[in-house]
Amino acid sequence: MIDPFQRWASVGEKPDYAGLLTFAGVPYTQDPAHLEGVDVAIVGAPMDDLVSDRPGTRFGPRAIRAASSPSGPELETALDAISELRIVDFGDAPVLPADPVHSHAAIEATVAQVLAAGAVPVIIGGDHSITEPDVRACANAYGPVGLVHFDTHTDTGAEVFGVELSHGTIMRRLVEEGTVDPQRYVQIGLRGYWPGEKEFAWQREHGITSLFMHDIRNLGIREVISQAVETVGGGPVFLTVDIDVLDPAFAPGTGTPEPGGMTTTELLWAMREVAVHLEVIGADMVEVIPTGVGSADITALAADRIIREILGGIALRRRSRNSGKPNDKEER
Repeated sequence: MIDPFQRWASVGEKPDYAGLLTFAGVPYTQDPAHLEGVDVAIVGAPMDDLVSDRPGTRFGPRAIRAASSPSGPELETALDAISELRIVDFGDAPVLPADPVHSHAAIEATVAQVLAAGAVPVIIGGDHSITEPDVRACANAYGPVGLVHFDTHTDTGAEVFGVELSHGTIMRRLVEEGTVDPQRYVQIGLRGYWPGEKEFAWQREHGITSLFMHDIRNLGIREVISQAVETVGGGPVFLTVDIDVLDPAFAPGTGTPEPGGMTTTELLWAMREVAVHLEVIGADMVEVIPTGVGSADITALAADRIIREILGGIALRRRSRNSGKPNDKEER
């Protein structure tokens, strides 16, 4: 007779609503010693103290974990990134509510632990300000990095409502401190009513590439991603995704929604392409505000699949590198 407490182990799987809540059911650890030999570590960054509109993204990491599905092959590529890569859930950075400076320092230190072990950090936010400590930790390990940035907004304001530290200013801060190489920085999916000419003039002065929703509409997502990959080129790259790059029909749970955005189909494909063709050394998924529970939360569900496609691209790139064969450019 099978011991009922061993049933999940005997069949090799469990329902995604049972057991410890980790991303895709991967093993959990908060011990840096257990990062040895790990390929990717999931890190939660549950803070939203620097939003300019609707709060709630502090609950994003937990919601995305709850929406994540168990391991299994992705049908388009027949690749199971969760099984192919050695992945752990490294828990949440020890943030402090109402203390964004401390929280950023805690996030940077946690991401640095992952990088020191030779793993790729994938950080779940949280508001977009978490990208500042995420990228800074990566640049401390690799030097100035390229940046692929999917978003409705540029987040390159000098200030937002008179405040310099905000989720709308981090990209300017990263460029001005030399952490991000502006010549290797591409923004994708921009639309709406902010920012204005002052911010875009600053971007042009620094050589930042902006690709708008009308570029995706007129050129198609394949050409836009091809241009982004060519612009960023070789070298370490950080990938940041604000869920509001999606049209609110696909991701209503976010603080600053803007109609007219990308479809989930377009974005999922783009995630894998970027991770296949560029040297992604870190990534984050930000600005998810839960609106439901588990997979009923379509915004968190989209965020989970975005991360899964990034992992799939990383796995495909490593498989290609290990086989000695070049990446297949035909998919672009």
